[in-house]
Amino acid sequence: MKIKNANNILNNNHFIYCLESVDDLEFQKKSLVLNSLESLALQYGLTNVYKSCDSIEGFEESLSTLLYEDKHFKDYAIIYLVLEGSGNQIKLGNYYFTFEEIAELFEGKLKGKIVHFANTLCLDLEEETFQYFLDVTGAKVISGYGNRVPILSTILDNLYFSINEEEDSIFKIVEGLYEKQYALCFSLGFKMYY
Repeated sequence: MKIKNANNILNNNHFIYCLESVDDLEFQKKSLVLNSLESLALQYGLTNVYKSCDSIEGFEESLSTLLYEDKHFKDYAIIYLVLEGSGNQIKLGNYYFTFEEIAELFEGKLKGKIVHFANTLCLDLEEETFQYFLDVTGAKVISGYGNRVPILSTILDNLYFSINEEEDSIFKIVEGLYEKQYALCFSLGFKMYY
């Protein structure tokens, strides 16, 4: 795989925006996801922005800032969400947020973007749910993992992001991912909805 330097990435305008839920922002330890994103930037030159939240208000505020104040929003190719949950819901504190509610927050704003969930959320969407999300947001793809396993998906996430930088076809992205890490894709239950 060809490694691109940061100047090439900036010219191609492919950025990753990551939002991770944490237990408490005040006592947050350095995130494994943040470490992984730093490695992604160093190894592949992929520019990324990391934010964390510990409440539904923080989640909504982070998304609002991303959508309405971040001057680079158009440059994000991937919205990477590291959130707890399963099926059709994410969980933040004691609050559950459905995919339909998330779609409404992003209404019409994700044209051509990939929305990817780490394996902290067990992704198992019915056709009606994922189609609604794609139609309302304009996103190109929803991806994530369907199996609960005791490891964080960052290794496979980084590979997925780097292949996405090289390939435009979602079929070639998935093919490349399975060619390079079949066992990990299978054990995590990689899924893509488009």
